[in-house]
Parts: sequence; structure tokens; C-alpha cells
Amino acid sequence: MKTLLSGTAAVATVPLLTGCDDSHRLGEGFDINASIKDTWLVERGNALPVTATFIDEISHDIPHQNWGEAEWDLDFRYMQAIGIDTVILIRAGYRKFLTYPSPYLIKKGCYQPSVDLLDMYLRLAQRYNMKLYFGLYDSGTYWDTGDLSYEIDSNLPVIEEVWRLYGERYKSFAGWYISGEISRKTKGAIEAFRTLGERCKEVSGGLPTFISPWIDGKKAVMSSSGALSKSEAVSVAEHEKDWADIFAGISGAIDACAFQDGHIDYDELDSFFEVNKKLADKYNIACWTNAESFDRDMPIKFMPIKFEKLRLKLEAAKRAGYDKALTFEFSHFMSPQSAYSQAGHLYNRYKAYFNL
Repeated sequence: MKTLLSGTAAVATVPLLTGCDDSHRLGEGFDINASIKDTWLVERGNALPVTATFIDEISHDIPHQNWGEAEWDLDFRYMQAIGIDTVILIRAGYRKFLTYPSPYLIKKGCYQPSVDLLDMYLRLAQRYNMKLYFGLYDSGTYWDTGDLSYEIDSNLPVIEEVWRLYGERYKSFAGWYISGEISRKTKGAIEAFRTLGERCKEVSGGLPTFISPWIDGKKAVMSSSGALSKSEAVSVAEHEKDWADIFAGISGAIDACAFQDGHIDYDELDSFFEVNKKLADKYNIACWTNAESFDRDMPIKFMPIKFEKLRLKLEAAKRAGYDKALTFEFSHFMSPQSAYSQAGHLYNRYKAYFNL
């Protein structure tokens, strides 16, 4: 991966962030007593820390926060304060909405964005010594048809365009996220991952690529569904067989796989995580975890997760020997300035657990 060489001077001027301060919500005379500490019944810090986060600025199924650069700059400082060193733009665009003014996609009928978010994220990543992975465009055709190969033609021009316009300019441009999400033997998935992964590497001189599929567990239901679970769920053995075939087909084109961890129950984590790590090692793919910081167990979709659930998932990832933990996603579900006040509390509990 690229080493970041700039941004140090900017970091030196940033004030220390100590977390979410709730005193302004309580009124005069009711400041929180900082000397009061939680009493922990578990060993603190015995988990894989979150060192990367997705950025979901399209926000098609969670509320948009309407932040400008000042808010994003502050959020990068909050990320940095807990050890996040990598940000992933989850997708360059979704259907007609874009994160950057793509000449190619605008000619295809996409909307002109108000600001160039990709340029902003790359500048902020460089300022705070972080790496940025670029997420490919999602035309929506895969979701309509179930065939991921449709995303190949939409993205080959985007890969070349974005590398020419941004990748060659910014040292913070560190890799690629192949944004198609699958669970099992999805039609066209191996072809799409291999074709797009190889092209990303070709244009960028071998920068790393990764995917983030989901496990087809009992909580793998559509976000638009009112249900929280389904009766038919993949077994560990079926999951292992399916993903052995997929990994065999994409090895060499995809460098890392970050399975989403929210679709299985907490007492299933170890068995699935063990299989994921075994397969990843066999096919020379780095094994990451996508530690979802939103709650799939509630009828309200989606709210910040209860800290204990996040802890259980990160502890399981450490036991399995995973290489890196990323989250979907910090700004909505862990940030002290999130639209959800619970997110700031999750940030504080996370900091306390890891003694940050």
C-alpha cells in the first residue's frame, strides 16, 4: 500500500478531541462529572480495534446529514482520535446521484453534484495522514436483475477516469473497493470481481482491492422489509463451500475480504469467523471484518448499535485472528456529531473500553 507523506503539518495544529460532551444538553449547573467512571465486568481492550470506516455520503437507506467541509473536517479529527487510519468511499455514486462530477456518468444521465466530495475526502485524508479507498459506481442494475456482471461496463470507464483525475494527484488515494455486495453464488459475481479488480490494479500500478460481502444468515433481510429475520439461513458448511469457490475465482484480483458481521447471531460469530479466516489464508486474501456499528435487531432501521453487541463482534474478530476491522459506518453511528445522539455515547463507550 502507498505510504502517506503529507498532512503532518496540518495535524499538528488540530486541538485534542476528548469525545462527546453532553453538558450543553443538561443545562447550567448540570455538567457531567468527568471523574465518574464505568465499572467494567469484562477485560477491556481484548478485541480487534476499528481502524477503518466506510463513508456513505449517498445515504440511500439512512438519513443524509447534510454536512459541509467544516463538519467533515471535524469528523476526520474524531476518527483520528480513536485510531482510524483508513476511510472507504462506499460508492462513487448510486443510480443517478454522484459523489464527484464524473464527466462519463453525467453524460449517461447522472445528476451534477453540488460539490466534489471525492476531492474533499482525499484532501482530508491527506491532511490527517489517512488512506482512502475509492468505492466503484453502483448503477443499481445489479439490484434490479441479480446479475453483478452488469456493473462491469458501468465501471471500467469510471476506473480509468477517477485514476486520471484523482489517483495520480493524491498520495492519499491508496486502493479500491469493489462495491458490489453479494452473499453467496451471485450470478456474475466472480467475473465482475475479477474483471474490475484486475483493471483497478492495472491502471493504478497494483494498488490493493477489497470486497465486503454479507453472510446469508438469519438476519439477512432487505432493509425495506419489516422483518428482522428469516427462517432459512446458510449453514457454516454451505458458507464454506460457496466461498471456497468464490475465493478460488477471485484470488489475485482481490486482496482483502471484509465480511459484514451483522447478519448472523452473536453466538454464531466464532464458527463463521473461523471459516472466513481459514478460507482467506488458503487463497492468500487478507481477512478483515466489517463490524457494523448499527443495530439489525430493532424494528427501527437503522440506529446506532448497543456497545455490548459491537464489543462481542470485535472480540470474536480478535479470537479468529482477523487482520483489520472496519465499520459501517462511523459518521452516522459512532460520531459525536452524528444526527443520532446515541452515536456520541457509543463513541465514548468505545474509547473507554480501549482506554483511548
